[in-house]
Amino acid sequence: MFLLWVPVTLFLSFIVSQTWSVQLSWENWHAESRNRGNEFDKPSSQPHIVFILVDDQGFRDVGYHGSEIKTPTLDRLAAQGVKLENYYVQPLCSPSRSQLMTGRYQIHTGLQHSIIRATQPNCLPLENVTLPLKLKQAGYSTHMVGKWHLGFYKRGCLPTQRGFDSFFGSLLGSGDYYSHYKCEGPGMCGYDLYEGEEAAWEQDRGLYSTVMFTRKAINILANHNPRSQPLFLYLAYQAVHSPLQVPTRYLERYKGIPNLHRRKYAAMVSCLDEAIHNLTLALKRYGYYDNTVIVYSSDNGGQPLAGGSNWPLRGSKATYWEGGIRAVGFVHSPLLVNKGTKCRSLVHITDWFPTLVTLGEGTLDEDLNLDGYDVWEAISEGRPSPRQDILHNIDPIYIKAKNGSWKAGYGIWNTAVQAALRVGHWKLLTGVPGYSDWVPPQTFSNQQLMNRWHNERVRWDRGKSIWLFNITADPYERVDLSQRYPHIVKKMLMRLAQYNKTAVPVRYPAKDLRSNPQYNGGVWGPWYKDEREEQEMDERYNNLFTNHLGKRRWKKKSKNRKLKRKVQE
Repeated sequence: MFLLWVPVTLFLSFIVSQTWSVQLSWENWHAESRNRGNEFDKPSSQPHIVFILVDDQGFRDVGYHGSEIKTPTLDRLAAQGVKLENYYVQPLCSPSRSQLMTGRYQIHTGLQHSIIRATQPNCLPLENVTLPLKLKQAGYSTHMVGKWHLGFYKRGCLPTQRGFDSFFGSLLGSGDYYSHYKCEGPGMCGYDLYEGEEAAWEQDRGLYSTVMFTRKAINILANHNPRSQPLFLYLAYQAVHSPLQVPTRYLERYKGIPNLHRRKYAAMVSCLDEAIHNLTLALKRYGYYDNTVIVYSSDNGGQPLAGGSNWPLRGSKATYWEGGIRAVGFVHSPLLVNKGTKCRSLVHITDWFPTLVTLGEGTLDEDLNLDGYDVWEAISEGRPSPRQDILHNIDPIYIKAKNGSWKAGYGIWNTAVQAALRVGHWKLLTGVPGYSDWVPPQTFSNQQLMNRWHNERVRWDRGKSIWLFNITADPYERVDLSQRYPHIVKKMLMRLAQYNKTAVPVRYPAKDLRSNPQYNGGVWGPWYKDEREEQEMDERYNNLFTNHLGKRRWKKKSKNRKLKRKVQE
């Protein structure tokens, strides 16, 4: 291996370096040496793939969308690549990640409701083939750095069991950016930083996670030969999800923002932008860049109460209004045919699975039952997208709309159920889509949100449970057309009903007390063991509930557990 002759002291100085400058100077030296060593290597025709997924970045939280936040790196990469201006994700973390990893809608993986919580015996169903696994089969070296949030209750759920050769990052949905601890309630606190399948105590230097994850990603680039094997790097930043934490020096440039949450959030985005700048430099220094496809995406819309902004889109994170699901996204690559353009074709996060596998010369078997499409030609060459519609979701157990009914849905669909569908220019919503306000920049205090200057916010007691918008003509969802075009509504309700026939049962198990980190050395991690041990633990768990909750309540719990296991099997 090439690294055998690198001086140990120099290698260690790279690992423990506390500044970008020291690291980058090391990278310059290392790149020159590696380039000399690779002169006779045979290049691979398969492109390297770097997928950058950021957390909770709102539609307006990037410079090229008119934000006051300075993002020179993102602006430049997007301007030199292809901006995705009709790009959709899910309104929450786990759902978006599940669709990226499988290329399938939530209704087909059982993850229709909410997120995968740390205390739930739940994860991305093991029968689903993942994107890294398909790329690995195509000859890729696959690596993940950052936030997983697709479950970890048993070992088979971990990233290294789902197709990644290596994993460094967090398993939960959020946590402290410095200490990497997370509490899920009183007495349920634990450490959440992993190297492979073990807690990364020795790797933890108390670094801010955006810096730490970027350094790890650069280290992966430094230790891989770009000319002998294609690389898939999935870099899933914790930023800019709450808690709002950031090194002080990034706050200096946003002193003029009066709202404290917005100020901290803006500083976090700037730190993220700088991190991606350093990652891009490393791609060039180590010889990857000319044969690399970089995809940048947010996992859902921004949360105004935590500093994010989706203006002028309606709604926020956790809603099916455009502010919750229309994402910041772009592709940057020398391999693009038409650079410096905007792609206005419909693109969805499920599309990355078939697009990247095909780009990586992998195979797409029919039994994968994908909901995504290969959209590379639409992005790279400006051709029409094969995608004409998006099922945003059908959640059968979310809060039901008080006034929803089968009658309101013309006998085709129960409008009490939360659902959202896009077909061509049309978007349909039923049930309770979520907080529906338009939140202008700098108005993020609770008091200001409660005293809006307009009266367009949805009042759930007014009897409304269905909406229709022409999103192309009205991307801000200000004019409901459901009464004007009932025939369009009926057609879309029929499409919803057809989709619903293919849905699998929802996977959303009850909290499992065995997940408590105090039973696992203070670390959040797998608590289900092998089959025999699982059975023994189940019996002890069952006895505990029988003794404390009584027979009547236990019978109901036992029935639910059997149903849950049947779904999992």
